[in-house]
Amino acid sequence: MLNKSEYMGGENFDLRDILIRGRKMNLKKKTEFFDSFIDELLSKKQMLHLRVISSPADREVKVVDSYTGEVRSMLMFGSNNYLGLANHPYIKEFVCRMIQKYGAGIGGPPLLNGYTALHHELEERLAHLKGAEDVLIFSSGYGANVGLVSALMNNEDLVVYDSYSHASFHDGIKMSGAQAVHFSHNDVELLEQTLDRTSSMNFKDRFVGVEGVYSMDGDIAPLDLIVPICKKNNAILILDDAHGTGVMGRKGSGTAEHFGVESEVDITMGTFSKTFAVTGGFVAASKSIINYLRFFARSYMFSASLPPTVVASVLAALDVMDKEPELVNRLNDNIKYTAQCLTQLGFPANSLTPIFPLRVPVNMNIRDASFEFHQKGIFINSIEYPAVPKSQQRFRISIMATHTKEDIDRLMEAITEIWKNNEPEQEKKTEEVKVYFNNKKVLFN
Repeated sequence: MLNKSEYMGGENFDLRDILIRGRKMNLKKKTEFFDSFIDELLSKKQMLHLRVISSPADREVKVVDSYTGEVRSMLMFGSNNYLGLANHPYIKEFVCRMIQKYGAGIGGPPLLNGYTALHHELEERLAHLKGAEDVLIFSSGYGANVGLVSALMNNEDLVVYDSYSHASFHDGIKMSGAQAVHFSHNDVELLEQTLDRTSSMNFKDRFVGVEGVYSMDGDIAPLDLIVPICKKNNAILILDDAHGTGVMGRKGSGTAEHFGVESEVDITMGTFSKTFAVTGGFVAASKSIINYLRFFARSYMFSASLPPTVVASVLAALDVMDKEPELVNRLNDNIKYTAQCLTQLGFPANSLTPIFPLRVPVNMNIRDASFEFHQKGIFINSIEYPAVPKSQQRFRISIMATHTKEDIDRLMEAITEIWKNNEPEQEKKTEEVKVYFNNKKVLFN
């Protein structure tokens, strides 16, 4: 094992340092190097990844404290379980019935081993949800993005994509060999200029890649502007609606519904790991595109079918969304309340999506602050460099329909106290702001 002096150590040491230094090491040295980094984090109580949860995923969860071994109740603000479906009684009962009928799994890919009536029904239900002709189900959201991009594009195509696009989209582009140009996040002017500039170039197809709801900032793509630009330039629009499905729109069918352009998006990708709270992904498009993907998307062809239990969970979740539309309304109420509270505390906040970035000052130790949230019984995700630039490190708050106002008030109290405890002296708020915080605490009680 390496000693501290061999791996630099210190609170500013991060995963990028591991990667850069590790390039000059063999496998044994590199993994020992990483072990030393993890050991150092553990010794400082700064390792809060892979926390063990010993209860169903819900607004409150039981977490095994890795430092004390104690099982503690924590408010969950780090889950994509936006509608609270992970522990819904109807879904659990439906899955139990379906496992008796269809068993635990299929044991191979759908092209060779077939798939169940549940799989077929889910494809039809999702096509209806997205206003598309057909749907293809993948074993993961990552596989859906990689599969559709690498199958539909090649080196004679151009893809113009938002700079905040997900890693799976980037990986699909690399695998496809397509020529790629990114545009600044949500800069529709630059998107239009890029498409106009490349209109005379000899590309077979031009694709545009955007996300409905962006996972790091919780903001949305202006599809009302992007769709006409794509139509005007004969570009094929791919919408990654992983975080928008089940959340955006009056019925929760997604970001395209929110903007009223459901029938005008060429290809929509979605996942089951967010609102549906399980695993898997899908692509919704025309029948001809879906038929092509069934035979040429490698992550579909060479991956086993999702187990019937997972498919049953998503089908039951769609039932719940139909029967309990108040869940989307309740989520929207919680989103607005959270946005109001954060704005009053001086943090910029959107009021449309359940994702709220809580950016930390550059000199704040985000790992120490993370442990304080943990100690206060708040489960929240920290996003460190190099996942984001150092100036944009943040906590990411995820709101659920099942949260109560009291839950959100507890979160706000924790934020207020932790910010005051961890800000460097030179960045402490003025006395006037401290009084403001104290006034807010009265509102939270």
